[in-house]
Amino acid sequence: MEKTMRFLTGCLILFVAANLSAAAATAPPTEGGILPDITLETPVDPVHREYLGLQEADSFTIPEIDADIVIVEIFSMYCPHCQREAPTINQIYEKIEADPKLKGKVKLIGIGVGNSAFEVKYFRQTYDIPFPLFADGDFNIHKQLGEVRTPYFIGVRILGEGNHKVFYSRLGGPQDAGVMLEELIAQSGLAR
Repeated sequence: MEKTMRFLTGCLILFVAANLSAAAATAPPTEGGILPDITLETPVDPVHREYLGLQEADSFTIPEIDADIVIVEIFSMYCPHCQREAPTINQIYEKIEADPKLKGKVKLIGIGVGNSAFEVKYFRQTYDIPFPLFADGDFNIHKQLGEVRTPYFIGVRILGEGNHKVFYSRLGGPQDAGVMLEELIAQSGLAR
């Protein structure tokens, strides 16, 4: 009887530990932590490739983007909040590009969870998105990011030599482009 109880207790401990590990593996990126190893296809569009500072490689990771800060929007073409906030996100991009202290240092990308390349292209064209968007039709990246709801924003500080740190990880989009951009810059520690 005692051996059976020890066996059952051991099984229970293993079960709980396995579930805690699985839950930890699928948590959203934490501020102060790092991103999971996400690989994206290098954009075909030469304007987007140049914007990201990428060479001719077929794929890249977010820390390889030539920037001090990368703001990642997790969106879905079918998300009404993403649709409504697309013009505000475009304003953030425009404010970055218009500011000589931010242009080239802060870059935006979007990842369309559950969206095919066709759906991402449709979203880009419908909302006139000027920055690179990437498809995640199989939800692989979405799973790596903890299956966050949309829109979700992740701010990444690129520290060089492949190193990086997440400084912002939150659900929900901006009410005001200027306010969100100032908050992101302040939290990133980027000197202006």
